[in-house]
Amino acid sequence: MRLTKLEHAALVIEDSGDKLYIDPGSFTTPITESAGTAAVVITHEHADHWTPEQLGRIVGANPGVRIFGPAGVAAAASGFPVETVAAGDEVAVGPFRLRFFGGQHAQIHRSIPIIDNLGVLVNEALYYAGDSFVAPDGIAVDVLAAPAAAPWMKISEAMDYVVEVAPKRAFPTHEMLLSRAGKDLSNARLRWAVEQGGGEYLPLEPGDSIDF
Repeated sequence: MRLTKLEHAALVIEDSGDKLYIDPGSFTTPITESAGTAAVVITHEHADHWTPEQLGRIVGANPGVRIFGPAGVAAAASGFPVETVAAGDEVAVGPFRLRFFGGQHAQIHRSIPIIDNLGVLVNEALYYAGDSFVAPDGIAVDVLAAPAAAPWMKISEAMDYVVEVAPKRAFPTHEMLLSRAGKDLSNARLRWAVEQGGGEYLPLEPGDSIDF
């Protein structure tokens, strides 16, 4: 499998000629080359993780694509055929096996309602928790998408989360709110956290790819 990091929270995984997109949102360059997409996972309804425009382009190029998300996503994206999934669900689509974890977005502030959010484990190897610090209990994570910055987190929380998961490899996601100096700082802290478990930190930038 090959993973390519896109801007902010978006990823694309390719395997055997098929593609899986995760969280193609408003901070991500318009996705125009999506032919061969088998599935899209949207972890939650916030616009930086999905937009009708991004999803519409993918569906237009792939009329049979399957879209998965929690109930909040299905309600927000009611114009699309979203298949509702919940924590504990498992789905196989093309070469991709998807397992879902969690259930809630991390708290931003007590004044802001907490919405649905699901983490996704792809082929027992790549884990992305969306906007949460939910770890996949009992799973040896090969590649972790580690949050670098967000209104719902402190870097110390992200570091503790990475230490808890102890992935073999990790890379930053959710970093479009950061300047270059901010990215460098977050990368240094996340690198330290990954190395506590003997793993390798990969400071991927948009367009960078890794095989796993």
